[in-house]
Amino acid sequence: MERPLEDKVAVVAGGTRGAGRGISVELGAAGATVYVTGRSSRIAGLSPIGKLETIEETAEMVEAQGGRGIAVRVDHSEPEQVEEFFERVGEEQNGRLDILVNDVWGGESLTQFDTPFWELSLKDGIAMLRQGIETHIITSHYAAPLMVRRKSGLVLEITDGVGSGYRSSLFYDLVKTSVIRLALAQAVELRQHEVAALALTPGFLRSEEMLEHFGVSEAMWREAIQKDPHFAVSETPSYIGRAVAALAADPDILNRTGEVVSTWQLAKEYGFTDRDGSRPDWGSHMREHFQGVPGSQIFGLGHVPDYEGFWTR
Repeated sequence: MERPLEDKVAVVAGGTRGAGRGISVELGAAGATVYVTGRSSRIAGLSPIGKLETIEETAEMVEAQGGRGIAVRVDHSEPEQVEEFFERVGEEQNGRLDILVNDVWGGESLTQFDTPFWELSLKDGIAMLRQGIETHIITSHYAAPLMVRRKSGLVLEITDGVGSGYRSSLFYDLVKTSVIRLALAQAVELRQHEVAALALTPGFLRSEEMLEHFGVSEAMWREAIQKDPHFAVSETPSYIGRAVAALAADPDILNRTGEVVSTWQLAKEYGFTDRDGSRPDWGSHMREHFQGVPGSQIFGLGHVPDYEGFWTR
């Protein structure tokens, strides 16, 4: 089995569940050492969100795929914890960090769609900005020096959509578009140090959150198509994980720095598939079914309905 990331060191910030877990596992399958961070721990307790998945479980899944998984409980909104964490990574890996994935989010329960911004909870909205933007800035602030010193590395910002269209809720929109802008800003400043930065979106993600939403398991996910026919084009977290692994293994990745890319686009370019051998193409599906629907620019189409904002989580 080809393992192109055998000697690479990765940090997946927000690797407990969803896209972060899929990314962690696929980086492990490609041979990487993966630090899985988050607030939900089997040892230290769950995060305020209360979901049962833990960083230790994800790290064990990384190990099962042949990588090295290291679970570290980190609250990425606390600069002191993040600084201490990257000091540890530097010490344990001889100053090496090849891949940083900023996937901290945790805003599902705080998000309201199709509600005027003046009727939204200001407290919840500000919390979303802190969790979805501030954590990414803090994490990159302490991670970047490890890459800059070695003049090598890749930073990935996980977002929702590739376009600039409005995402149906003011605070949610600010988070996801700001993450794209963070990728661009980092790309500009890191390029001279030979470090790349990109923003990456999945399509209709078949995450734990989405499976719970439809009341199905991964084994019986197709039953949810009866409730929403568009779910037929959903993708597992492995798909975005394989997208990240492909980007990380690209020797010419610096040529892509600053780009905003999608799983369906990268699957065609790099030739990977989802877990079942399929190649979901959410972009083509959106062009076929939602062209011209008010708001479809977020996927570079024109506008897209929000589906309760669960597509990428």
